[in-house]
Amino acid sequence: MSIRLVEDVSDSTYVLDSLAITLTPALPRLGHQARWEMNGQLKEPVDLTRVTCDVIMKFGPAKMLDKQYRLPDLLENLGARLSGDPRPAAGPWQQTWNLQLPEAVPVAEHRILLRARTDNGQNFLALDIALNFSHRFHPPPTSGTAGSRMVHGSH
Repeated sequence: MSIRLVEDVSDSTYVLDSLAITLTPALPRLGHQARWEMNGQLKEPVDLTRVTCDVIMKFGPAKMLDKQYRLPDLLENLGARLSGDPRPAAGPWQQTWNLQLPEAVPVAEHRILLRARTDNGQNFLALDIALNFSHRFHPPPTSGTAGSRMVHGSH
């Protein structure tokens, strides 16, 4: 069984097409860094500095966050920034971000809905992100003199 953390829910009307996302490590941990790689096709030129992102974070049925960010501000909040040309032409597009996951998130299963639009109101991308920060997947570090029994994956 494969765990799909990030699902591209955009359709043919979106500017960013054929999106592939790689998240490393596959199960990110709170307070740690995660590498986010995106590859896709832009159907038209885009000013990434003016893309707006609506971010809804749900904890069960309750909304914990419902906020709009400019893409550069959202990345900055996560310790990353745009790389390469901020106004790419149509064609192949790639971004790699090293995101710092916050520590102050309730330990639970979260669903993040990210919907981005270009400055002229066109749909840019739509992602549904499922992150499980429960102790079942990420046991807390042990305290005391005994060594931790956690298995750490390669980064």
